[in-house]
Amino acid sequence: MSCSHLSQIGALSPPRLSQSVHREECTQCFDNQDTPHGVDVCLACFNGACLDGDRQHALLHVTKLGHPFTLNVKRKPKPSTQRVHDEQPPAKMARLAILEEREEDKYEHTTVVKCWLCDPSKGLQLPDATKDPKISSLVHGVMDSLSSARQSEVKAWEEEILPCEHTLTLHQVVSGADLTHCSSCDLKENLWLCLTCGSLGCGRQQFGGVGGNGHGLSHFEASGHPVSVKLGTITPEGNADIYCYTCNDAKLDPELATHLAAFGINVQTQTKTEKSMTELQIEQNLNYEFSLTGDDGKALQPLFGPGLTGLSNLGNSCYMASVLQTLFSLPAFQERYNAIAKNHSMACDERLPADCVECQMHKVADGLLSGRYSHPANYAKKPENDDAPVFQAGLKPSGFKALIGKGHEEFSTMRQQDSEEFLTHLVTVLRRDAHKHKERAEPDATAIFSYGMEQRLQCGQCSKVRYRVDSMDIVSVAVPAKEKGKDAEGKTLYEEVSLWQCFETLLGTEALEYSCPSCAGSVHALRQNKFASLPQVLVVHAKKFQLVNWVPTKLDIPVILPDGDELVFTDSQLGHGLQPNETALPEDAQAAPSTPQFNEAAMAQLEGMGFPAVRCQKALLATGNGDAEAAMNWLFSHMDDSDIDVPIQAVAASSAEPSPEQIAMLADMGFSPAQGRKALKETSGHAERAVEWLFNHPEDTGEETSTTGPTNTTTAATYGGTKDVPARYRLKAFISHKGPSVHSGHYVAHVRVGDGWVLFNDEKVVKADGESVRALKGLAYLYVFERI
Repeated sequence: MSCSHLSQIGALSPPRLSQSVHREECTQCFDNQDTPHGVDVCLACFNGACLDGDRQHALLHVTKLGHPFTLNVKRKPKPSTQRVHDEQPPAKMARLAILEEREEDKYEHTTVVKCWLCDPSKGLQLPDATKDPKISSLVHGVMDSLSSARQSEVKAWEEEILPCEHTLTLHQVVSGADLTHCSSCDLKENLWLCLTCGSLGCGRQQFGGVGGNGHGLSHFEASGHPVSVKLGTITPEGNADIYCYTCNDAKLDPELATHLAAFGINVQTQTKTEKSMTELQIEQNLNYEFSLTGDDGKALQPLFGPGLTGLSNLGNSCYMASVLQTLFSLPAFQERYNAIAKNHSMACDERLPADCVECQMHKVADGLLSGRYSHPANYAKKPENDDAPVFQAGLKPSGFKALIGKGHEEFSTMRQQDSEEFLTHLVTVLRRDAHKHKERAEPDATAIFSYGMEQRLQCGQCSKVRYRVDSMDIVSVAVPAKEKGKDAEGKTLYEEVSLWQCFETLLGTEALEYSCPSCAGSVHALRQNKFASLPQVLVVHAKKFQLVNWVPTKLDIPVILPDGDELVFTDSQLGHGLQPNETALPEDAQAAPSTPQFNEAAMAQLEGMGFPAVRCQKALLATGNGDAEAAMNWLFSHMDDSDIDVPIQAVAASSAEPSPEQIAMLADMGFSPAQGRKALKETSGHAERAVEWLFNHPEDTGEETSTTGPTNTTTAATYGGTKDVPARYRLKAFISHKGPSVHSGHYVAHVRVGDGWVLFNDEKVVKADGESVRALKGLAYLYVFERI
């Protein structure tokens, strides 16, 4: 059958460099180009969609957007890349390899142009369409461009390293430099050249057996010469590892070639022979292993099926994987983003599913819970006598990570992150999306974490009290560190601490100095925390840190859980607000008027585009003081506002009335004027904090209520949870961490399934043995308790 639409296909434009091409997998499920049907890439917007008979995401895209021309892409490994039975899966960090293997070297691709106008049910294949030079150019443009996943990965890895005053003002004292070994020892690798005097010193000992005695640091401490370059990382392009000891960070030297030439080093002749600091850190993170053997030494049993799907490590993404596995073990998230969100795709108002939080949450939920992707990895056939377990290949949530981390200073990168911080960020993103799309805001799965924490402050002199209640989602408890000795390797050992003891400390009374508004002077006061309400799911963050040289270092302090992994809260742990026999403290004196603080980086970017400063400030206020892109879009839609150039007025704190301008800006984000007014009052007129306050108090209508006296309490409508006691909780999951810091190392999740436990270690999903569960439970970083 011939097609009469070839001229329309030839008129389409290839993807621009800035466009994402989703040719690796469907944007609404994890079916990819390796499946028998492949992926259909839209030739108009370059969305990727599957051809599965049940989901039919390709047909859905054609129907919704009216884009009738696609390119079907299938892929299979070339024979040379098939692994033998004792080889590991492909390296996770090809980006960091000195010689990177290209995709075309590893895979064979099959492509065919399709017309859905000629066959509206499955698309008519046009194998001869590429004989048209224009269509051939279009196909080559799709296949030669960076895929969306690869584009996000490359962008995330490009860590922003900037010059500092020490690299920009470097003054060299040239002397003869011996570049054969460390000037203070015989080491010949991990060598750092002082760019001031040419002294060559070894670095500190690094992961993977790379030796070091810290003589480079010793040279800085003795001489004050701040900038050094790591030999072996210098490339002909003038790139290298440069470290400023004064700034204690990696820096850029714009004149590196000139500075190296002073010591007789020509960058054009250099070859990269050693791994950079980033490469070494990633290698360290990826090589942290949690035991995958049981008490009897046998390999733990891999598990497959619904709810037992692994997530491939995208490179430092284990913090995200552990959080996602934990969240989707909870019924509220399973129901909200799997069962309910299943019908969302047809009504989605985002142009592309890759840009929709709801679509991406459903994609992850479906991928983890359906069981379709939970099967042994398709490696080369194993020998008959090989008993080694075969794990899953794991899903690659690249699109989810790119969307959730978009615009965030940390989560948009490929660096290791804190799992507790990511959980907080994800909950915030989901709530903001729900506020933006009120038609699908209910049910709110994140509400299961919400509770109120009451703080009672009593003046030690006048005995008057003040109450406040904060809406919270995670209980952070400090774990006291009591050393009890060292092991055979010199590692510090700590005494065990019961989790309930940590709660007693959190809910205990502490003395502090306080400026009492009633006594008009500095006094001693007592402060005590109690729960104002208790959540459905209690997330406990065990803080086990110690500052070492001003760097938070994680401590392996064993935490002992109560019998049966259960916590019980009674009325004694609940607060009840101002009592009849108590007198409330008066309000604090009104603070001086202040202007909002603006995102400096976003301001500079917007002003660099030519927008006046006052317009930039208003745009940032209206969009939550976040990224420049959102502010720019606001500017384009408000260019004709009559008050666009009216200066922003300073706003007084607390009870002062916010300016109509700031209230209007919050109203532009979908909040009512009453909500905006109250949020600005609560946050002393700071718009960014007001936005955060609004998202943390979604039930607060902002209406003023009359009271008989200044109780200083927050109404129950502003926080979730319940006051019903006794409240009994049972451990559902916990996230463990190995490594010296929460920003390095490796995270895994254990989830209770029935009477047993399942270990989720990236793509490896195994039945956990009792002994490892008991050991890791005590060293967990996050505990998730379900109310029973």
